[in-house]
Amino acid sequence: MGASDVRTPRERYRAQVQEEIKERAWEQIATAGASALSLNAIAKRMGMSGPALYRYFASRDELITELVRDAYRSLADAFQARAAAGADVAGLAQALRGWALDDPQRYLLVYGTPVPGYRAPEDTTRISVEIMAVLLDACAAEQPPVEKSPAEQSPAVPPSPLDAHLAEHRAWAGGHPAPPAVLRLALAVWTRLHGVLSLELAGHFTGMGFDPAELYAAELRSLTGR
Repeated sequence: MGASDVRTPRERYRAQVQEEIKERAWEQIATAGASALSLNAIAKRMGMSGPALYRYFASRDELITELVRDAYRSLADAFQARAAAGADVAGLAQALRGWALDDPQRYLLVYGTPVPGYRAPEDTTRISVEIMAVLLDACAAEQPPVEKSPAEQSPAVPPSPLDAHLAEHRAWAGGHPAPPAVLRLALAVWTRLHGVLSLELAGHFTGMGFDPAELYAAELRSLTGR
């Protein structure tokens, strides 16, 4: 029996109305941006009074938080599904691009310009850590350990400044045991691919005469070496 089967009719109705409110919110974001999100405007579109809608979401920020949670959750689910099917870093990169292009407004809400005055609660950060954990696992697989005998081992190479920094500043990895080199690769993949996607979805490549998909693929090849 699913969770929806054990809810009361009132609870099911409430959930349906909340979903419709979120749909209307996405429509508004697509036309005016998240910073212009208005519960009163959504209520009007739905034929409700403002006070009636506030029974479902107490504030604009509470509604944005639900949209952010949904967005992160959908990307986490997409990553986990691809990883379960055996995807490597390249496969996750394609999943990220497909997810972003499928719904640019969803992407821009969580990875675009922050909404003025809004601060996401901690639980949304926990979902983003799930996403990063999948990427860290894939990056670790890109750099398998090489077993050497003591005689074959070369003198220790000092860590790079970034590796040394990441060894001490790894809270963003959520307790993942990846060594600094893997942390560095994951950060490079995440930042460089998001850089291309963010510019593309914001329209900054329009009129430049090249295919952003080719730039994205080239960045990925430079990161993975293949």
